[in-house]
Amino acid sequence: MLGIIINPKSGKKRFRHQRRFLFQFLRRRHQPFTYRVTLYAGHATELARELVEGGYEQLLVLGGDGTLNEVVTGIMDARIDDEKRQRIQVGLIPRGTGNDYGRFWGLTRDFRKAIDTFFSGKPTPIDVGRLTYQRNGEEKHYYFINSLGFGVDPLCCYYAERLKPYIGAHHVNYVFGLLKALVEQQVIPMSVYVDGKHEVTGGLFVMSLADGPYSGGGMKLNPKADPRDGMLNGMFVEKPTFGRVMKALPNLFNGKLTEIDFVHSIEGKEVELKTTKHLLIECDGVLHHFMGSCRVECLHHAIQFVAPKDF
Repeated sequence: MLGIIINPKSGKKRFRHQRRFLFQFLRRRHQPFTYRVTLYAGHATELARELVEGGYEQLLVLGGDGTLNEVVTGIMDARIDDEKRQRIQVGLIPRGTGNDYGRFWGLTRDFRKAIDTFFSGKPTPIDVGRLTYQRNGEEKHYYFINSLGFGVDPLCCYYAERLKPYIGAHHVNYVFGLLKALVEQQVIPMSVYVDGKHEVTGGLFVMSLADGPYSGGGMKLNPKADPRDGMLNGMFVEKPTFGRVMKALPNLFNGKLTEIDFVHSIEGKEVELKTTKHLLIECDGVLHHFMGSCRVECLHHAIQFVAPKDF
């Protein structure tokens, strides 16, 4: 059985047409399926957990990066053993603002192509990122499938989301959000360790840790990131001058950002961040917050993603 999770609020338009086309396609194939529609933020996590605990091993997501993140979180939180979790196949029909995870796999807003990919593509083992922090002496987790951001990154997502009611769901929202975030973001005193080795101590302005190369609606912050290789790729910048910001802006989308001398690149299986400050973060565009230090690790081949045949 196939489980479908639909976020009707993702994207700009044509939702009913896409859903009707998908259901007609499935019925012509005589494909048994169950579908669930999200009603509020975090609902996709509950639905995904319910489906996989009920035995579903194929989930198709009709939504954006945030919906996909919630579904992956539900799979990772589900009370099933790791061997069963690694067999779960996730597919995506992108409808969101950024669609950064789909962009890596060549999945665009062409929903017919995305549907065809799900039924004729190749199930591919992929990594999932996990952030662990402490709250009242207990370990808590956030998951991400594409990218995790600190500093400017989550503030950019916050302002991009606030623009939706005015200009709709467009990737240009992130450009406007970024400009505002660059002005408002304050440095965060922090020490960074990669695989146990000290990397930097100072005032962190922006940091991105990723399994995929794109974030923020197509910004290529981590061009070497690959969701199949078992590694986290990252970049971080301490407090830049105005001149450095202007130097970096033209390189946000061309994959050359990490070639700039003041942009530090990191690669490892585990990253530890030590700070006493409150942190606002974004996991695949979903905003969270907590206080103090955290650990980020790559869970190698945690689930499967149905990719195009040429991957």
